[in-house]
Amino acid sequence: MTDVTIKITDRNGVKHEVLAPTDMNMNVMELIRSYELAEEGTIGICGGMAMCASCQCYVLNDALKTERNDDEEAMLCDAYHVKENSRLGCQIHISEDLEGLEIEIAPEQ
Repeated sequence: MTDVTIKITDRNGVKHEVLAPTDMNMNVMELIRSYELAEEGTIGICGGMAMCASCQCYVLNDALKTERNDDEEAMLCDAYHVKENSRLGCQIHISEDLEGLEIEIAPEQ
């Protein structure tokens, strides 16, 4: 089993370095939930369907090589606190490519 290290800054500005398994088909939203880095009920409200933007995060480095997909782009058009580097955590699937990824959880919607 291969884990990658991801650095996540929570909504209180606290930095966490977490290990993310690459063999469980998880996404960043589920990772944040599993480490309880956001208050329960404030992230992943739609269950990871790119329908609510509660898992919006800011990508702080260039470890993420994928672009926003159409669903993600549409959701972020209507979301609050959107920046150039905004992504939906539910649309970032954990793979070995994400080693060293640094993200910050966006403020609550």
